Amino acid sequence: MRHALPYSAAMRPYPTILAVSTSRGHHFSKQPALRIRFLAGLGVEGDAHSGVKVKHRSRVRVDPDQPNLRQVHLLHAEAFDALRLLGFDLAPGVIGENVTTRGVDLLALPRGARLHLGETAVVEVTGLRNPCVQLDRFQQGLMRAFLGRDDEGRLVLKAGIMAIVLAGGDVAPGDAIRVELPSPPFVRMERV
Repeated sequence: MRHALPYSAAMRPYPTILAVSTSRGHHFSKQPALRIRFLAGLGVEGDAHSGVKVKHRSRVRVDPDQPNLRQVHLLHAEAFDALRLLGFDLAPGVIGENVTTRGVDLLALPRGARLHLGETAVVEVTGLRNPCVQLDRFQQGLMRAFLGRDDEGRLVLKAGIMAIVLAGGDVAPGDAIRVELPSPPFVRMERV
């Protein structure tokens, strides 16, 4: 299902939130919403992955007491644009992201960068989402499309980033995004 971006938000020249999504259950895709609420230290209110301790089922099996560094999943809409050229047709929320952005190079951010979303919400980047086999179950070949290699031949994960919530608040499509970088030296994101 496609949702049109409000005209005023589409015309803004600054980084913006294209869509927000949530799911109460552990489903691959999340449902688009008009607004989601971030809760400090927990994640998205009512989302299956919200909590202080890890909620992703595969990680719970390994160690249910590890901290939840994956409270919020963010993905850049530019990934959808690139994947469309490869024959994939994706819409916000379908691969499980809570926030779909436009105009921010999420994958280039260092660990510890803070994203101010809307009026009051703040998330801190913890690392990269690891593309998994569920992507291929959704659309064959999608997992490989979310992987790449950099100039040095290192594996590049392109399925978005993960974050924790530092400050709560409501977030909606069309809200502005402001990036706050940590003090140098910057630490490159790794899979979390």
